[in-house]
Amino acid sequence: MKDLWGVLARQRDYRLMLGAGLISLIGDWLLRTGLAFQVYVLTGSTLASGGLLLASFLPAVLLGSLAGVFVDRWNQRTTMIVTNVLNALVLIPLVAVHDASTIWIVYGVVLAQSCLQQFFTPAEQSLVPVLVNSDQLVTANALNSQIRDLARLIGAALGGVLAAAGGLTLLALGDAATFLIAVGLVAAMRHRQQRPETTEETAGGAIKRLKEEWTEGLRLCVAGPAMRLVFVFCLVTGVGEGVMSTLFAPFVSAEVGGDGKVYGLIVSSQAIGGIIGGLVAAAIGSRWPAATLWGIGALAFGLIDTALFLYPLVSSSVIPAFACMIVVGLPGALTLAGMMTVFQNLTVDGTRGRIFGAVGAAESVAVLVGIAAAGFLGDAVGIIPVLVVQGLGYVAGGLVVLSRRRMLAPRPEAVLPQPA
Repeated sequence: MKDLWGVLARQRDYRLMLGAGLISLIGDWLLRTGLAFQVYVLTGSTLASGGLLLASFLPAVLLGSLAGVFVDRWNQRTTMIVTNVLNALVLIPLVAVHDASTIWIVYGVVLAQSCLQQFFTPAEQSLVPVLVNSDQLVTANALNSQIRDLARLIGAALGGVLAAAGGLTLLALGDAATFLIAVGLVAAMRHRQQRPETTEETAGGAIKRLKEEWTEGLRLCVAGPAMRLVFVFCLVTGVGEGVMSTLFAPFVSAEVGGDGKVYGLIVSSQAIGGIIGGLVAAAIGSRWPAATLWGIGALAFGLIDTALFLYPLVSSSVIPAFACMIVVGLPGALTLAGMMTVFQNLTVDGTRGRIFGAVGAAESVAVLVGIAAAGFLGDAVGIIPVLVVQGLGYVAGGLVVLSRRRMLAPRPEAVLPQPA
């Protein structure tokens, strides 16, 4: 715990950024949960509910890599402030939604917020290595992972309560309040980032430079064996996450024998495990190389997932499902913290945003591929075999990372140069 408190006590700006992230993420889950409930209440259509997922996913695929280019140009702190303010403003139209005829407004709000998120997330991730010491980076990334699960637990519960109490208007007000609180916390940060001054250029020249920087980001995300490993790992596990999101509910229903309440409790238990895992990862993070944490975490995550998907073949109890979902939180936190730290060590400020955006966009495409594949293969092959392949993907990824630990270690010559 010494490492954890060392980061929180000594790094004031990071502490403020972490607090802002927690507050705004609670708002995200609050709105996401409440909207899913309200849209179904207003329309009675599962297709309409599915439209929310599409509206939130498309910007990551279409805008993610390009948004990272602008993040590299702009002041990261200012980008976070502006996107939070805009997030609060775009919620205002929700007060006009009262029936199914105005449901298109909800899709517009979700689409706008997802677009803004493509700028906020790379700005936040790019700022972390600037605010903490290099030996505190794993701990900082583990804390970032931990607050996401904490926000999910708090925000999802609040979203259901507010949706039932005041509908979309109360949801919009609650979410807007979290964004404005986050603005105050980020504005209080003392860190000031200086970007190189740019000379005036014609519209054609600006478009050309934007295209060059965008393609540079795409090139850098697979430049060198270390970055290629990060990229391929994200693609493989992205497909797996798409499979998991599609087939886990059918798995609980058809293979475990649980109802909707059991499914909800099992999913919630993962957040509890993630909170505990994040704290453990933050406490031990600086004592282990980031690549080792990543590899061990991915290997253990895959083995636990595989055990979860296979146990219904020998038992009809739901208890192992709860146990696996809680326990998997620790290796999940280690995986995310270790991989993010390796990524940050392989990139430099000024290119990190566009590389993060390019990798994120590719990962989003992989998730969509996983969703589509699971829909077909789940019926053709069976739910359990497809989910087992998802778990084995993490096992294989963990073994590869562990075998390449030396290549992934931070070295001056391994850091990607800034583009000319």
